[in-house]
Amino acid sequence: MTDKKYCIMDMDGTLIDSMPYWNTLSPDYLVERGITKSTEGLVEILRTMTMPQACVYLKKEYDLPETSEEILRQLNEVMRRHYAEDIPLKKNVREHLDMLQEEGAKLCVVTATALPLVHLCLQRLGVEDYFAFIMSCEEVGCGKDRPDAFLEAARRLGAQPRDIYVYEDSYTALQTARDAGFKTVGVYDPYSGAWEQCVSVSDETITDWV
Repeated sequence: MTDKKYCIMDMDGTLIDSMPYWNTLSPDYLVERGITKSTEGLVEILRTMTMPQACVYLKKEYDLPETSEEILRQLNEVMRRHYAEDIPLKKNVREHLDMLQEEGAKLCVVTATALPLVHLCLQRLGVEDYFAFIMSCEEVGCGKDRPDAFLEAARRLGAQPRDIYVYEDSYTALQTARDAGFKTVGVYDPYSGAWEQCVSVSDETITDWV
């Protein structure tokens, strides 16, 4: 049995095994364009940004000739193929969702990924119907280093942060949620890093979704 009545779930690195693709997306994009400036630390910098924010950062930091809108279109197309074809659910996710649903929990997704890509992936994997709604951070104009997306999801759920569990693989997102008064569930992902820090700001942790 669980006491969870409301849950906000991240998608990438939490529900689905997509972080290997995200972690190489921007560095590979820069290499393909002959950029030699170091990309060390880039993945961590971009992790909590929305895609539009990340593309603005890439253009400015690496002096790219494309507009940020063009960069966004190109990166989204690469990820669209992965979401449409080969990114899997993490092991045992469906069983966990079944358990929460059977016990009456109201679930939603809050992700930094663009909504068309989210729907494409979750529909293909057959889990979209578990969620009352799916929300992108792009709707509130900021990433998970600020609480806006979590607070808007709480409003849509009709619940107070203290009654909502936020599932995340990102330390920054977990810390943001915790500071805003949510309960936190750290989800282990080998590509997300900082697991010990995630544990330190989590009320519960999940290593294999059972």
